[in-house]
Amino acid sequence: MRKIIVLSFITLDGVMQAPGGPEEDTSGGFKYGGWSAPYFDEAAGKAMAKQMKPADLLLGRKTFEIFAGYWPKHENGWPGINDVTKYVVSGTMKKPGWKNSVFLRSLADIKKLKNSKGPGIQVHGSGELIQTLLKNDLVDELWLKIFPLTLGKGKKLFGKGAIPAAFTLTESTVTPSGVIIANYRRAGKVRTGTVGD
Repeated sequence: MRKIIVLSFITLDGVMQAPGGPEEDTSGGFKYGGWSAPYFDEAAGKAMAKQMKPADLLLGRKTFEIFAGYWPKHENGWPGINDVTKYVVSGTMKKPGWKNSVFLRSLADIKKLKNSKGPGIQVHGSGELIQTLLKNDLVDELWLKIFPLTLGKGKKLFGKGAIPAAFTLTESTVTPSGVIIANYRRAGKVRTGTVGD
């Protein structure tokens, strides 16, 4: 069985929309695109490089279109990105336009991929897809970059798809600019109790 690993840039209030630039995703009138840029320091860059090792990708249509328009010409920033398999969840796309791309049409296709043999699969961006994965308990790990700001509005990582689920912290660091880089692994059901007992 393959692990599904969600990598996300989020604000303190959970916004994940358009961290990379002003024109990345302006849907819903979002005007804070590029909010992560002021916090990118050398430590954040090193942490990102560590996580950007070649790995198969599972992407929603919108993120795929953004990636396909950028990464084929900028592979030096993410070595191997053009050679890995890109699984794209879309009911409308017909031609990928990016080598090694495979279309998945349904939740059943995602489950079949997860149950296959192979290395872990990374999910970047893909807000709507992440909601589907969370809702169906298909996320094995969360690799989060938590930035020290709130935006109030915007697409959230834990939106309508979040279910009760426990996670264990497996790795963490804090950059000089205040970005918390935290990796979590799924750890069964939520347990409750009384503090102090």
